[in-house]
Amino acid sequence: MIRRAVLLTLPLALALTAPRMGAQQPATPELAVGSVAPDFTLPGATRFGVLKAPIHLSDFKGKTVVLAFFYKARTKG
Repeated sequence: MIRRAVLLTLPLALALTAPRMGAQQPATPELAVGSVAPDFTLPGATRFGVLKAPIHLSDFKGKTVVLAFFYKARTKG
């Protein structure tokens, strides 16, 4: 379970910051606290490299999922 949490950290960080760095994208509805998250897919990665198969949020249906975002990880700041 811990390994899967690590798999989602870096790709999630990239997915969250990418829209701010590029062209305008359609607005997505804001999620309310306690609402069900929409299914999404991210490339999986570990400290050993990128996984062959992407990770889907739906793979964890019925389980508790914690997404951690460390925006200054591996930076000088």
